[in-house]
Amino acid sequence: QVQLVESGGGSVQAGGSLRLSCAASGSLPDTYCMAWFRQGSGKEREEVAVISENGNTRYADPVKGRFTISKDNAKNTLYLEMSSLKPEDTAMYYCAAVPVVCRAVLHSGMYTYWGQGTQVTVSS
Repeated sequence: QVQLVESGGGSVQAGGSLRLSCAASGSLPDTYCMAWFRQGSGKEREEVAVISENGNTRYADPVKGRFTISKDNAKNTLYLEMSSLKPEDTAMYYCAAVPVVCRAVLHSGMYTYWGQGTQVTVSS
């Protein structure tokens, strides 16, 4: 069983930066896909960034050039570096993982493990 625990959220002014972390405990397989999602108040959950088992990354258009996803396999930790934050980035941010290669993940419902979320609030 894998548990994911996010941290690093908080309140920041527009233009500021935050670094989210997602610590994974339990048995992670050699091949797994990890991602960050977010859900704003009254909005649907959306994919923010994905990192594959071999380190390839993908970003949603609204965060391209501002957010960076990375992982430290030795620490079993996923990161999301967020800069030039905007009020529209305000949301609960979740990390997710699934023990398959990313190209096999067709939708968010396929992710097996989810964290409890960490709130990011950006004020103008």
